[in-house]
Amino acid sequence: MSAVSILSPTAGPAACREREWRRGAPRRAMGKVCAIFGGSRGIGKAVAELLAQKGCRLAIIARNLEVAQTTAHNLGEGHLALSCDVSREQDVQNTFEEMQRNLGPINYLVNAAGISRDGLLLRTKTEDMISQIHTNLLGTMLTCKAAVKSMIQQQGGAIVNIGSIVGIKGNSGQSVYSASKAGLVGFSRSLAKEVARKKIRVNVVAPGFVHTEMTAHLEEDQLKKAVPLGRFGEPREVAQAVVFLLESPYVTGSVLIVDGGLQLLT
Repeated sequence: MSAVSILSPTAGPAACREREWRRGAPRRAMGKVCAIFGGSRGIGKAVAELLAQKGCRLAIIARNLEVAQTTAHNLGEGHLALSCDVSREQDVQNTFEEMQRNLGPINYLVNAAGISRDGLLLRTKTEDMISQIHTNLLGTMLTCKAAVKSMIQQQGGAIVNIGSIVGIKGNSGQSVYSASKAGLVGFSRSLAKEVARKKIRVNVVAPGFVHTEMTAHLEEDQLKKAVPLGRFGEPREVAQAVVFLLESPYVTGSVLIVDGGLQLLT
């Protein structure tokens, strides 16, 4: 199956019905269209749930199409599920074309796709460095490039990129991951300056420890002692910050930290 297919007719009868259901679902005339990369789980999924409640029409995009489909189904009718490798420009371009055909012009973009390969730099394989940079940083650049083209045509839009507190403070054993997330801050602030006159806003949300699959392996009981609020965050709490930035018409080039107070520690 193509990385950007929406269950092509060759995928079988059930797949065909899924495609027809998606295309035949009634569009919410006044709803914003939002593309959420990494929207099938964790923070991205929580963002999708909040935006669906607000009447947005969503494209749930992930590498695993089946998981994306499940998330889109659970959100109700009128949403789209797509598979995409964000590190491949043609995949990204095809994905935006599919969204345009099925949902219309993109109003919001959320980049929540990310990977981590923790380890000391001396023990980190070059391929693991490349995969993190390609997914976390290059992938966001490519999706933003495609989204901005569409947003300029409709004279406005909003982008929120999901960074990390370690991209601001750094963290031992996460030098490459930290670099990729720090790069998002510089990229987003620069892009915000480039597109502000086109009425396009670009912001970053930088979470701390949040209950997701990426943090499931961590020693929570020990780590939460270092958090001033004394606990890990929940995906919905970060999602609320994302939605705030999407909807705030006079905020751009900002980094909103959602970390329970970790940034307060030296």
